[in-house]
Amino acid sequence: MDAVRAAVRIDAVVGEYVQLTNGGGGQLKGLCPFHDEKSASFYVNPSKGVYSCFGCQESGDTLGFVMKIEHLSFVETVERLAPTVGITLRYEGGGYQPGQQKGERTRLLEINKIAAAWFTEQLSSPEAEIGRRFLKERGFEAEAAAHFSLGYAPGGFEHLTRFLRGRGFSDRELLLSGICSEGQRGPMDRFRGRLVWPIRDITGEVVGFGARKLREDDNGPKYLNTPETPLYKKSNVLYGIDLAKKDIAKTGRAVVVEGYTDVMACHLAGVTTAVATCGTAFAEDHIKILRRLLMDTSAYRGEVVFTFDGDAAGQKAALRAFEDDQKFAARTSIAISPGGMDPCELRLAQGDEAVRTLIEHPVPLFLFAIRAAVASHNLETAEGRSAALEQAAPIVARIKDGSIQHDYAVQLAGMVGILDEQFVVRRVNQLARWQRERDQQAARSGVRRQGQQQGQAPAAAAPMRPAYRLNPRDPAQFVERELLKLALQHPVLVAPTFDFYAQDEFPTPPYAAVRAAIAAAGGVEAGAAAPDAWSGLVRAAAPDDGVRGLITELTVEPVRTRRAADAVYAGEFLVKLRLQAVDRRVADCRAHLQRLGPRATPEQLSAVQGELWALQQYGQSLRERGAAAL
Repeated sequence: MDAVRAAVRIDAVVGEYVQLTNGGGGQLKGLCPFHDEKSASFYVNPSKGVYSCFGCQESGDTLGFVMKIEHLSFVETVERLAPTVGITLRYEGGGYQPGQQKGERTRLLEINKIAAAWFTEQLSSPEAEIGRRFLKERGFEAEAAAHFSLGYAPGGFEHLTRFLRGRGFSDRELLLSGICSEGQRGPMDRFRGRLVWPIRDITGEVVGFGARKLREDDNGPKYLNTPETPLYKKSNVLYGIDLAKKDIAKTGRAVVVEGYTDVMACHLAGVTTAVATCGTAFAEDHIKILRRLLMDTSAYRGEVVFTFDGDAAGQKAALRAFEDDQKFAARTSIAISPGGMDPCELRLAQGDEAVRTLIEHPVPLFLFAIRAAVASHNLETAEGRSAALEQAAPIVARIKDGSIQHDYAVQLAGMVGILDEQFVVRRVNQLARWQRERDQQAARSGVRRQGQQQGQAPAAAAPMRPAYRLNPRDPAQFVERELLKLALQHPVLVAPTFDFYAQDEFPTPPYAAVRAAIAAAGGVEAGAAAPDAWSGLVRAAAPDDGVRGLITELTVEPVRTRRAADAVYAGEFLVKLRLQAVDRRVADCRAHLQRLGPRATPEQLSAVQGELWALQQYGQSLRERGAAAL
């Protein structure tokens, strides 16, 4: 064990997971992989073979680092590192029996490694002609397939199963690895008659597979991935990260695409920093992987470029990415080709240069989100301009960088066609202030809950407002409650309009928390696409048991209509909630005018009166035209 510890350089091991830079005094530093941080407090001392984080106090040597980050036992860690430095292990206590003496994780990695090689070998078989033709039609020759270790899973139920049994693996191990599924007579091949991509973790180990169907009579999904296993957690994996990590760290740029073939197209075109998620949306854990590679701190800003299909679904995916944008310090942009082609299609149609040009000329994600909000309204009318402002201003208000926020507020005024730029800037500042107050209140609530869990009294420096008491008989709360019930029980009736409603349009905090959980679960459009799983997704996105309980309550409580819930009924409550928000803002403007009094300057009066007029016009349009004015 000591020989392995001494032979393996700690900076080489840690460097597989974290971008390290010179920390002075012979040390290296980077973002800690064990807790979320925005300034580097994780230090590695190569000469002593140790690491230490001054943020979370984690420390140890090479073996300890791998044990913690990969959740391995001591034996599994040694087994993993020894081959990298040419050390052959000898097991004490009798003959060497790999199936009994190697750790479970090591055995599962061996299964995947052997399976990947077997799949690759099968790609040259006569049966795999359909797979080779699929690749060639998309511009991928044999060299490309070899570079990405693509393979083919033959038809039939037990080809790979029998092969792996012959290599000494048990049925339990085959099922646990996900390479096999349970059949009527025991394990059978999970992937059959499909093109196969090995999915590797950041260190290059094969942890799972993705397989695309090739034949019309295949009734399975278009892409079938390895299920969740001890090795494969789809929220922790980025396809292509093993190939892209060095260039991501070197260039300070990561490109996030949507599929395996898009990653291949980008790499072959020279965009070697491309990665993709594996059957799931880009999320928090993916952000952490890229932040560590980008050395993404407030002092150093890398760049993340998202590419999405140009259709409505792709644009919605881009807007979801906007929600995660500020978890990066990086500049975050989106690249959508004019024809709506993905990188694979673009490369096939226009060549490698077109792919490089697409990635080199992205649009800032903030700007894309604002443009998308404004484009959904008719700017030829006062009502349309007012509605566009009310939808886009909250997006600008969520920008945390004050100078960038001001710049986009000015740009928003021009996009909407409002000549008074300062009016828009003040509106954005107002929304940003309200958001900060809500965040502070939420933070104080969290501190109070944590203190109570630890048996401590709430801190005197964080006074709490009285808790809201839900009152379904209150007309205003009734509207919030009914609309949330529709969103949870009948998402298709309120999609996509509901997703554009800001959280502050639900002024009752418990209902605002449910609204936030719906957004975190992907919005009502996600619910409309998968209604059976929808309430479970929202409950999983809830921050605590209290919100989860309210979500369950709203999911089972009948909507208050004598007829079946329909689009007309849903439209009524969409309008009612928006009108309540407009009326509150009208009251705020009138109170502001009253506070200004006779000493107000003409510019001050003009700004507030202009906002008041726009709100009144929009409110009148809602009352007259109903859901058509949304």
